[in-house]
Amino acid sequence: MAIKVLIYDDNAALRSSIEVLLSDMHNMEVVATMPNAETIAEDLNIFNPDVVLMDIDMPVVNGVEAVKIIRTINLQLPVIMLTVFEDNENIFKAICAGASGYILKRYAVEEIPGAIQNVLTGGAPMTGSVARKVLQMVPPARSDDQELSNLSKKETTILQFLVNGYSYKMIAAEMKISIDTVRFHIKKIYDKLHVHSATEAVSKAIRNKLLSIFF
Repeated sequence: MAIKVLIYDDNAALRSSIEVLLSDMHNMEVVATMPNAETIAEDLNIFNPDVVLMDIDMPVVNGVEAVKIIRTINLQLPVIMLTVFEDNENIFKAICAGASGYILKRYAVEEIPGAIQNVLTGGAPMTGSVARKVLQMVPPARSDDQELSNLSKKETTILQFLVNGYSYKMIAAEMKISIDTVRFHIKKIYDKLHVHSATEAVSKAIRNKLLSIFF
């Protein structure tokens, strides 16, 4: 079954380019493209997407506000943000709102197909420079952080990989363990951090300064 993708972007040319790109892939289907997120709640109900691509800077209802609306309806739906500028404030706001990934528009053609696959396997895909900016806003962790101290060394390493945008498959390869073992440890991380998804775990790690910057 094809992955259903819903696109929001006020740049008509970019919307069209992404639609053509994804439509050429046998396992993806663009269910709709919209110039802004004014109708986001209705659209989710009508199109039931598997992934949302969301421009950060749009008129009427911008991407950050749209993510907040999505999270009141669906906590699990992956939302990948699209942005022209490496804007720390907007990117950080999107993280706190519950976005799942962050792609710079100039790399959209190269990165979006892989990012969609990544986010559907539990990853938090980011263009490298965006991830770096996000993590540079987070000072090194304090040794007495209570929630971090509850994590084992392996769990902390896996959480750091999630923050850096790795998928479960990539984490398994880096740590030389099975994907099922990765899933087991991530479930333990969720329990200890009192979250229910990779997006929430990454957001909490960044907001609460649980991790150091490993770039």
